[in-house]
Amino acid sequence: MSHKQKKPFQPLNIAVHTVSDTRTEENDTSGLALKERLLAAGHNLADKKITKDDIFHIRAVVSDWIYRDDVNVVLITGGTGFTVRDNTPQAVEPLLVKKVPGFGELFRYISYQEIGTSTVQSRALAGISNGTLIVCMPGSPNACKTAWDKILVDQLDASHRPCNFVDHLQNAKLAEVDSSCVSRD
Repeated sequence: MSHKQKKPFQPLNIAVHTVSDTRTEENDTSGLALKERLLAAGHNLADKKITKDDIFHIRAVVSDWIYRDDVNVVLITGGTGFTVRDNTPQAVEPLLVKKVPGFGELFRYISYQEIGTSTVQSRALAGISNGTLIVCMPGSPNACKTAWDKILVDQLDASHRPCNFVDHLQNAKLAEVDSSCVSRD
């Protein structure tokens, strides 16, 4: 018998942060795409905010969510490019206790199949801080759909094997760690 027992789906509390100098609730198509997908998957929307692309505004929102016990995941859309106003990676990286380099690498690999070499201009990244997964992705709705549909939907599902992020997130109900996903370093 396998030591990897199938676990049931467990809804997570996910916050969505749109970083943009121009988006409003009425035209936030990327934030809406993430909200629709996370709700359709059975998760809970813990909070949703839009802030301007400013390092300290971004950091303040993310820091608050990292601190809160009722937020398991923070999804950030926008500000990951190379323009002067793209500040999400600079704002978020200092907050990360553990980086998840595979997210950005996999996102760019999948995106290459969709948009070709333009994917090199994405500074998508992810990491964990205080038991909260933080994922930064580009601001286009298609990029958000790609990240959710091809990476996050599985990684935020406790029943996905052999590994998923649910085992690593801060929630008393989700505290059991699957030894098959723990590093032996």
